[in-house]
Amino acid sequence: MMLLLNFTAAFSQVSFEEKLTTVSNISMTINNLGIIGNSFGGAFDLLGFSSCQYPVNSGVEHLFDGGLWVGAKIDGNVVAVSTGAVDASTGYSTGKSGFEFTAPIGSGLEESSSLFDSPVFSPFAKSHQDFVADFTDENVIVPGTSIPVSNHDNPLNIDVHFEAYNWNFSFANFFVILNFEITNSGTSILSEPYLGYWLDGVVRNVNITPPGGTSFYNKGGNGYIDTLFMAYEFDATGDPGFTDSYIALKYLGAEFNGCQTFIHPKTDTSVKLHFNSWQFQNSADPLYFFPGTDDQRYGKMIQGLNFRSDWVSAIQPALKTPNNRSTLISIGKFPDLLPGQKVNIAFAVVCARKKNDGNPNTSDTDIQKQNLEKNAFWAQAAYNGEDRNFNGILDAGEDQDGNGCITRFILPTPPDIPKVKIVAGENKAELYWTNNAESSVDPISKEKDFEGYRIYKTKIGFDVSAVQDIDAALNLAVEFDSASNGISFDAGFTGARLEEPYFFENDTTPYRYKYTFDKLQNGWQHAISVTAFDRGDEETQLESLESSRLANVFRIFPGQSGNPGFVNGNPFVYPNPYYAGAAWDGSSTFEEDKKIIFANLPSKCTVRIYTVSGDFIDELEHNESWNGNDTRWFKTYADTAETQFSGGEHAWDLLSTDGQIVARGIYLFSVEDHDSGKIRQGKFVMIR
Repeated sequence: MMLLLNFTAAFSQVSFEEKLTTVSNISMTINNLGIIGNSFGGAFDLLGFSSCQYPVNSGVEHLFDGGLWVGAKIDGNVVAVSTGAVDASTGYSTGKSGFEFTAPIGSGLEESSSLFDSPVFSPFAKSHQDFVADFTDENVIVPGTSIPVSNHDNPLNIDVHFEAYNWNFSFANFFVILNFEITNSGTSILSEPYLGYWLDGVVRNVNITPPGGTSFYNKGGNGYIDTLFMAYEFDATGDPGFTDSYIALKYLGAEFNGCQTFIHPKTDTSVKLHFNSWQFQNSADPLYFFPGTDDQRYGKMIQGLNFRSDWVSAIQPALKTPNNRSTLISIGKFPDLLPGQKVNIAFAVVCARKKNDGNPNTSDTDIQKQNLEKNAFWAQAAYNGEDRNFNGILDAGEDQDGNGCITRFILPTPPDIPKVKIVAGENKAELYWTNNAESSVDPISKEKDFEGYRIYKTKIGFDVSAVQDIDAALNLAVEFDSASNGISFDAGFTGARLEEPYFFENDTTPYRYKYTFDKLQNGWQHAISVTAFDRGDEETQLESLESSRLANVFRIFPGQSGNPGFVNGNPFVYPNPYYAGAAWDGSSTFEEDKKIIFANLPSKCTVRIYTVSGDFIDELEHNESWNGNDTRWFKTYADTAETQFSGGEHAWDLLSTDGQIVARGIYLFSVEDHDSGKIRQGKFVMIR
């Protein structure tokens, strides 16, 4: 849906659209002006998205916002820099200084996917979730309005085609690629052009510390890894123990006026990658000042801190101390951009959990950065595509599609994701899955290289930790693979493969496999996933690849099924008594993130809660398809879109119907069965 934002009667309509990355382990807002992040509720954060959360649903945010920078000398004389985003306390707003790109009226952010079962599948998509948009810097008045673009007197007259990519592969679900095609659409020569991306990183756990105020933003530490052409940020002192992760901005590469001219410091010593960082809107520091004019911004783009003589002795240690800083990486200088010429440039936003080396997570050691460096390797591999040795030219055997150019943004692929159905029951979860992965063809070897399935499950209590990393919490429970070929366990498929396919009601999908987890504790969340993996390819030295554990992860709450007519006994509450602050609730400090569960309920019923003196407290409407969406606990610690319940249980958030926190004491409840009309009663105790 495109968002058309209405201004006062003097103005028309402005095209603006934001979307969220949803297939990878990064949940990041992207909009049709090439801006990433949403400024934690900035002017155009209309949909309540996370800004840049990693891992997904963890509460750990990594980004305020970021945008493209392009600088050059117009006809060799006038210095001009067009910026997609700059230091701003509330992020983007229409016509705001430093936000100098605009989109044509009626344009938005198009989405497509290379996944066959996606509703936006396209054979032309490059990743599992592509976002595509077009914008320009040529307007000095916001299209459709009379609002001037502030301090934008010298447009470069460039058109930008923007594409963003992310994947659900387990080896590639931690980065988002930002790819820009920049065209000189004016009549002037853009001399000595530099291209860059600016990012305002903020690594904080919003479940622990909600956004707001200077003290939320001034806890970041920064760094730059010159061998990877990558800047990064971490939490230097904000939420220790709850933010053990990095966000990084990496330069991937550029091609000038076609695919034949590759521009990267690795292969071309005439260009340099410049790293800069400055304090938020600082106007006094001679080194870490906010560049407020085009001359100052261009000066930052052409001279990086990483080329100063005191880079190692003074600047690097200073950047690791906590402060509110932003980051700019810029590459140049490029050849003069003549009218009609274009340049392609790509960056990656890379996230990673710190590797544990025994030091505090406020440290920034080489060992702690190992996961970040590994993740950056895969982002670069995705960009390299056919250019396997990353030398910028097509070597013998690399031009797989025969188009005479390096085809980029290609990753090796594991088998297709199995389609999974999970049924929650009393103290158990039953898994069913299809055999579609067994027909997968590897795009490199052109062979069906399916090897087996793996089933993962989390331990009890993972869901109430302060930082939820579902991917890391999933533990291998069982594996089924081809027997007697010497690969993996040779376990075979006995114990999982069904003699006849199983069909669910109103579902024509044939499920060929089944596995049951039993002895699960009712009411506690268990995340379960089924993956498929291949044999790998010794000839291309490619290790065995596995489909994403997050692509079909389900959160299961075992419990009792529906109890029509109360034939299986009376409803009850657990935990009873309820103790505030117990592990059952989790680490959140919000009173809304609490729960008790009404169990042994009919499939359709009404639960009413009262004080012992008969005062009405709250009412719950239950049916067997309830998914937790009326209780905030599940929004904080689970994903209601992928949560499975047993049908006979319903949670309550311990708040009255008008949102008041209920006091300790004894409470009564009644359950009315909609089908039989029967009513049963019970009581529970709350100890605060």
